[in-house]
Amino acid sequence: MLRVLAVDDEEPALGELLYLLRADPRVRRAEGATEATEALRRIGRALDAGADGEDGIDVVFLDIHMAGLTGLDVARLLAGFARPPLIVFVTAHEGFAVKAFDLEAVDYVLKPVRGERLAEAIRRVHEQVHAAAASSATAAPGVTGAPGVTGDQIPVELGGVTRFVPIDDIAYVEAQGDYARLHTDGGSHLVRIPLSTLEERWAARGFVRVHRSHLVALGRIDEIRLDGGSTTVRVGAAELAVSRRHARQLRDLLMRHVRG
Repeated sequence: MLRVLAVDDEEPALGELLYLLRADPRVRRAEGATEATEALRRIGRALDAGADGEDGIDVVFLDIHMAGLTGLDVARLLAGFARPPLIVFVTAHEGFAVKAFDLEAVDYVLKPVRGERLAEAIRRVHEQVHAAAASSATAAPGVTGAPGVTGDQIPVELGGVTRFVPIDDIAYVEAQGDYARLHTDGGSHLVRIPLSTLEERWAARGFVRVHRSHLVALGRIDEIRLDGGSTTVRVGAAELAVSRRHARQLRDLLMRHVRG
């Protein structure tokens, strides 16, 4: 069961959040803090005591807008620890989802918090905590398991609801100004992240730039076609142009990918 710390400088909002958290059977203990500095002290004690200590904290439900240090500041400080607690942002503002992705938050819940939406966030945390515990249990002696937060998802906004799309589900990305459209088998999602940023972040995951307007997952390319002086790739039902400056690199990467 989960050990939770909720942080919000508005006491009514904190009280409501704690009420909902304590009502969930997957939560063993839920405590609150109204200041970021107080929260950091509690987290510091928990980290000093170790994961199995009495003061242990599995996840922090963190408001973003607070007096003094913001929730984003707290998350950045926690990122410097070897095994920090997981983070779920709880905020009235939709515009911080990209920063939440950068800080590898498990979820991003909008206020006013609905019981069913919070239950979904708790489910995600519960799965990650148990996956990390199972990984540690099966690791070789003397080897420390990786932290539960993996950064394998990207948040997208849809009708005021934040959903987390697995990066492995994305076949290709299309530039749309300062935005990027993520194409999956189930549809598409618009995010406010430039294509160049995703190219840099996802290069190690097998995404390659084929055109100034497209970034493609190598493993999702079904066909490459050379027709005269032009090159195209087929990704599912989509046929995408490959610019001349990217064509040679793409062919080399595809050959290495197939051999691998």
